[in-house]
Amino acid sequence: MQKILSQNFFDRDPVTVCQELLGKFLVIKKKWGIYRYMITDIEAYNGQEDEACHARHGKTERNAPMFGLPGHWYVYMIYGMYYMLNIVTWPWTHPSAILIRWVSEYPGPGKVTKNLWIDKKFNGKIANEKTGLRIEDSGHKISNIKTSPRIGIDYASDERKHKHWRFFI
Repeated sequence: MQKILSQNFFDRDPVTVCQELLGKFLVIKKKWGIYRYMITDIEAYNGQEDEACHARHGKTERNAPMFGLPGHWYVYMIYGMYYMLNIVTWPWTHPSAILIRWVSEYPGPGKVTKNLWIDKKFNGKIANEKTGLRIEDSGHKISNIKTSPRIGIDYASDERKHKHWRFFI
């Protein structure tokens, strides 16, 4: 039985939430059906002190969802061509998010959003059944979680750049 993750699930440290999101399902509702994809690769971005986090310079129009309630989507465009899908953790007092890098057969965050038709219309929306994009738990427990440094953050300090905040199976 699938259980939709509540906002309370996301109201915690993004590094902890990351590890628990592996094996959960990203679920999208389209007019022709409901599709479920296992989350297999994610990265944590942990507040304003994290130089790799979009919140590092404070609130902007682009990163405003990170300063809202946990369990909301933060979707932004990169390189003018790819949307990136993030789920917000912790409240505005510690703006943090988790980048969904890979689901089932779609390797890479740009392929996830392109193949699942995810764009800015989800930005700032709560992850639930009503908005058509949510995360569900099937009760399956994941073991053998692997970690590595996050990808594409060479501009961050060595301390942050080398943290193993990427989790995958």
